[in-house]
Amino acid sequence: MPDVSRSVQSGDYETAVSAGDHLDVRIWLRLLTCTNMIEGRVRRNLREDFEFTLPRFDLLAQLDRAETGLTMGELSRRLMVSNGNVTGLIDRLVGEGLVARKPAPADRRAHLVTLTAAGRKSFDAMWPQHQRWINAMLDGLDRTEMEALFALLGRLKQSLADAEGDGASTRRGEK
Repeated sequence: MPDVSRSVQSGDYETAVSAGDHLDVRIWLRLLTCTNMIEGRVRRNLREDFEFTLPRFDLLAQLDRAETGLTMGELSRRLMVSNGNVTGLIDRLVGEGLVARKPAPADRRAHLVTLTAAGRKSFDAMWPQHQRWINAMLDGLDRTEMEALFALLGRLKQSLADAEGDGASTRRGEK
């Protein structure tokens, strides 16, 4: 019998279920396990290769996609973290010269965050390597399989959004 507590500690939640468990629960745990495995490897690689953390990388990636910058609130929503978490992260990155913060032109109460030249250089050095890591992790799937997986995950995402929109918080089968 597998050591379930050790597997869960390593992020492999899937080993905690059996074939007799409901398929929907097994799918959820497989998604969670895959997410944890990918995230763990990316975290480790960023730390080892660049002495950088995943939250810092994610923030720079969001700013890279927004040429005119983002407000702290927009960053918080995109990163799916609290404003407080973003504020602390921004403070450290400003201190390191990787991002700049200034009052937003449309709303002086809000701050606009942008990449500095040093921040862009740092991100540009990490991005291609990040792409290679992801590519290597998905190398076991061919293009057709990746497209099918992407489409199925899109359908799952829409199903989740629809259930959330309906205020559906009850378990399947309850009225």
